[in-house]
Amino acid sequence: MSDLAAELTAFMTRYEQATNSHDIDRVVPLIVPDAVYWFSDGSHRGLGEIGGAIERTFAAIQHEVYEIRDLEWIVMTADHAVCRYRFSWTGLVDGRPRSGGGRGTNVIVRRDGTWKMQHEHLST
Repeated sequence: MSDLAAELTAFMTRYEQATNSHDIDRVVPLIVPDAVYWFSDGSHRGLGEIGGAIERTFAAIQHEVYEIRDLEWIVMTADHAVCRYRFSWTGLVDGRPRSGGGRGTNVIVRRDGTWKMQHEHLST
C-alpha cells in the first residue's frame, strides 16, 4: 500500500471511529463546511444539515456499530481522493435489534493540510 493510500485509509478509519463514538462533535471536524451528503432519506448540504441528519441517525439507532469494509481507492492525488466501499450497521431501533448495510462513495479533499470529507453517498 502506498503512503498516500495508507494516509487516506487511516482517515477513513478515524471517520468510522468518530461515527461509532455517536458524538457529533467528533464527526463534524472531519467534514468540510460546504460538503454535500446523499443518504437514503435525502440530500443534505452544509454542516448544519449534515450534522442534523447524523444526529437523527444517532438518536434513532441506539448502540449502533458502523463498519466500513472492502475499501477501494478510485482516485488518489495530493489533494483529492475518491473511494467506494461496503458498509454495515447493527444496533437497536425502538428497543429491537436491527441491522442493515449498503454501498458508499466518498470524495475526500485536503484542506489546510488535513483530509476532510467533501461528499458522501450512501445507498442501501
